[in-house]
Amino acid sequence: MNRMAPATGRQALLAIAENAISLARDHISRAGPLAVHDKGDRDRVTDIGIERAVRAYLHEQTPDIGFLGEEEGSTDVGRSMWTLDPIDGTSNLVHGVPLYAVSLALVVDERPVVAVIDLPALHMHYTAVSGAGAYSAHGRMSASVTTSLADSFVSLGDYAVGTDAEDKNRDQMAITTRLADRVERIRMFGSAAIDLAWVAEGRTDATVILSNNPWDTAAGILIATEARALATDITGQPHSFQSTTTVATTPEIADELLHLLDANP
Repeated sequence: MNRMAPATGRQALLAIAENAISLARDHISRAGPLAVHDKGDRDRVTDIGIERAVRAYLHEQTPDIGFLGEEEGSTDVGRSMWTLDPIDGTSNLVHGVPLYAVSLALVVDERPVVAVIDLPALHMHYTAVSGAGAYSAHGRMSASVTTSLADSFVSLGDYAVGTDAEDKNRDQMAITTRLADRVERIRMFGSAAIDLAWVAEGRTDATVILSNNPWDTAAGILIATEARALATDITGQPHSFQSTTTVATTPEIADELLHLLDANP
């Protein structure tokens, strides 16, 4: 069974995560145009060498911790594992839009305890350790204190592609319409990591993501909750490693937002 250092060792594990993110960032900056391949309907993957390099580094540094990556799956997954999205926002990167991120979390018993999100093109960097707060380059972060949905800046996750996209998007369009009638502005950044980090930083007041996997959200959920945001699924249940939908919001508008997201308010 995999073991992880106690809470006192998490700062050391954060340092390892930071080094892994630097490795990924350097790979992106030095690689020039990244190889792009189709992996499904309107879904692309860039150079999987990023994931392989990070996986190899983390295995060398923490051989007793498993790994779950977006592109090549899991190895030795037990109680603890690293989970990585090497480029969250691939379509943005491919089209020259600087909204993409490298997202890495250490998960223990299906709960993220260490997280790093890096936005290479924007030179933004976010970290969190469970129980110790969330930080950007400017210091400790806190979610916004917006108290009214009408004053809220809300981001939405991407519309679905691939299997059952039409059915999934029907639900998302309905939610988009309800939000458009009530919030100040809606934005779609195309990266769950950015969605969650910017809720943590107070740039946005909430995000609603209707389709996600653990590598999409594990790091962002810890960063957001350590910054005082509330994280649930779309039904209002506490967010978990198994959640397939994500809502992160400043607590002051949580009830109003979740009521609005209900299909039958």
